[in-house]
Amino acid sequence: MTSPELARNLSELSFEIRREISVLIDRRGRVMSVSVADAKGAELPPIRKGETRLAGFHLLHAHPKGGGLSKSDLSALFLSRLDAVAAIEVREGGLPGNVHLAHLTPPGTVGEEEDWRVYPPQNVSEIETFDLGAQVSALEEEIARAQRTREAKKDRERAILVQIDQGEFDAEERLSELAELARTAGAEVVHRELVFRRHLKSGTLIGAGKLEELTSRAYHEDADLLIFGQELGAAQAREIEEATGLKVLDRTQLILDIFALHAQGVESRLQVELAQLRYMKPRLLGAGARLSRIGASGGSAAGGAIGTRGPGETKLELDRRRINDRLSFLEHQLKEVAVRREERRKTRSRGDVPVISIVGYTNAGKSTLLNAFTHAAEEPRRVLAENKLFATLRPTSRQGYLEGIGPVVFTDTVGFIRDLPTDLSRAFRSTLEEIGDADVLLHVVDASQPGADTRYEAVRRILDDLKLSEMPSVIALNKADQTDPESLERERQRIGGVPVSSLSGAGLAHLKSVLSQTLSDLQVRREDAEEAARLERESVKAALGTAPPNIQWVGTD
Repeated sequence: MTSPELARNLSELSFEIRREISVLIDRRGRVMSVSVADAKGAELPPIRKGETRLAGFHLLHAHPKGGGLSKSDLSALFLSRLDAVAAIEVREGGLPGNVHLAHLTPPGTVGEEEDWRVYPPQNVSEIETFDLGAQVSALEEEIARAQRTREAKKDRERAILVQIDQGEFDAEERLSELAELARTAGAEVVHRELVFRRHLKSGTLIGAGKLEELTSRAYHEDADLLIFGQELGAAQAREIEEATGLKVLDRTQLILDIFALHAQGVESRLQVELAQLRYMKPRLLGAGARLSRIGASGGSAAGGAIGTRGPGETKLELDRRRINDRLSFLEHQLKEVAVRREERRKTRSRGDVPVISIVGYTNAGKSTLLNAFTHAAEEPRRVLAENKLFATLRPTSRQGYLEGIGPVVFTDTVGFIRDLPTDLSRAFRSTLEEIGDADVLLHVVDASQPGADTRYEAVRRILDDLKLSEMPSVIALNKADQTDPESLERERQRIGGVPVSSLSGAGLAHLKSVLSQTLSDLQVRREDAEEAARLERESVKAALGTAPPNIQWVGTD
């Protein structure tokens, strides 16, 4: 571990300059670096470490003010996966005192509450006989065995969620929604962290201390994924990844991944790829800009601006051209799809069949309700309905029947979500605009979950953006059989609506009756408007027929 001579030299020098001195030693006993700093600030060479092995170095440093291992020492041990860390107490005259030693413990070790094991203080002669090599070998073997056991049991990525609360009243709800997004993407959520910060850190959003806590949590929970509820910039994501050693995603990437997972039709796949490229483009170009500086010293003055010359520039321009070409191709393909969809809409409108568009927050039960309306219990008429977010990504139309109206068309649409990423919102706007051709909107609200009114307002805001909020609409408070009567009545008072269960069919007859009445009222209003327009035209014709002609000749002599 150390020798009395090295311990004495460190103590004397630390006592003389009144500063901590750190020495990094490899497994052969060679001194790799010396730093005038505490353990956390010690200079470390590039460290090769993996899931089942440690860094291959231990850190020895002197404490001129005495005392045991500090929080900073233990953080450096854990974050850098050092073999061990030891602190020598410096006595009067620069003599070495007790030595404090700690090393990591495998995750899940029984009886260990921390990520490390701290030994009782020992004098230098005792620490010299400590067999660090045998201890490290046993520790790495134990870590490898635990890793193999976890890998055999783990069938999904294990994720830690982070939602930052800046004073919003719905931060807890947003964290729950983030957990549902992660579950839909296929991750297993092992920990949720709600972090209150009035002002965000520019680099890591939540600060280095909180990142250390999350790294420790990931170590114990065997998590390999860190998901943030806020959108991260490319530099922020890189900094968090470097600090934690975990894969880092934000909410936007998570939603894009879910869309890519569930996209089935040609249009949905085109839209998802378009949104992904738009999201990735600034991040890819940012990386390319850094690479473009490679080889700049070999360029000529005429080769470009300072810092942009060299072979990397060609790579950057090529990447930019490829991305832009692909974006143009996808946009052209989507325009052709939109033309074909417009033709289908015209054909349907000529049939004079009322259309009811089913809208609502994602996972509110829209597809299940469509199946109930159209009695599509079995394939091929059955629409995919899962307890997941964004299970439906493209409009699906089915014919149904309403008493007093006759045949109608029900159209299921993509689920809405608050703060939909800009790229996805733009990509799916053409799909959502098809709602405007409907006669009535059926707004489905999941009444069984807290915050139903918040989700209702989020959908209303999207409809406002599409200029569709003035359309005739009927509200269905879905999953009423899973809601306690008091909560259901409270939601009825807040937003109105018809309680219904799309699974059991409870309230379905009443909802159909309300839809029939709404369509009948709409038809009466249209007929009244047509009659008023006809009377106005006849009035104008009559006025023109009785009035004397007022003719003026314009010409030349």
